[in-house]
Amino acid sequence: MFLDKNYQTKMNKTLEVFSKELSSLRTGRANANMLDLIKVDVYGQKMPINQLGTITTPEPRTINIQVWDINNISLVDAAIKKSELGLNPQIDGQLIRLPIPDLSEERRLELKKIVRSTGEKCKVSIRNIRREANDELKKLLKSKDITEDDEKKFEKVIQDYTDNNIKLIDEKVSTKENDLMKI
Repeated sequence: MFLDKNYQTKMNKTLEVFSKELSSLRTGRANANMLDLIKVDVYGQKMPINQLGTITTPEPRTINIQVWDINNISLVDAAIKKSELGLNPQIDGQLIRLPIPDLSEERRLELKKIVRSTGEKCKVSIRNIRREANDELKKLLKSKDITEDDEKKFEKVIQDYTDNNIKLIDEKVSTKENDLMKI
C-alpha cells in the first residue's frame, strides 16, 4: 500500500540527513565532508562552502579551500569560525588553510555527546513519522477505507521500519563514537 512506502521514504530521508550530519563531525583526520553543514551568507542566500570554492585535503591533517571570489574569503572564514568544528582558518590570498589539530580528550568527549544528541534527535524524528503513520491508519479505519486487520498489519509493518531504523541509528552512533575515541 502507498501508505507504508510513503513513510518508509520519510524515514530513509531522515537517516540520510543523520548520516550527513555524522560525516560532518570531525574525527582526527581531515575530511572535506566536515564542511558540508557550514553555510555561508553570500549573494543574499546561504550557500555551502563547496559552491564557493574548491575543497581539497592535501595532507591527512589539512583542508584547503580555494575560494573562487576574493570577496567571499572573509565570509567563508567567519562561517568556519562560527561553526562547532573548532577550527582556526589561516588565509593565504584566495586560499584558506584549515589545520586539523589532534582532538583533546575533552573535545572527544564533547563530540561524543554531540553524536549521541544528534542520534536522539534522529530517533525522535523516526518516532514522529511512526506516529504520523499510525494516525493516518486510524483515520483510514474510521472512514472505513481499511479493515481492522489491515490496520493491525500496517501498524506492524510501520513498527518494523521504526525498529530497524532506530537500530541503524544506534549502530551509526556507536561506530562514530568508536572513531572519535581512537587516538
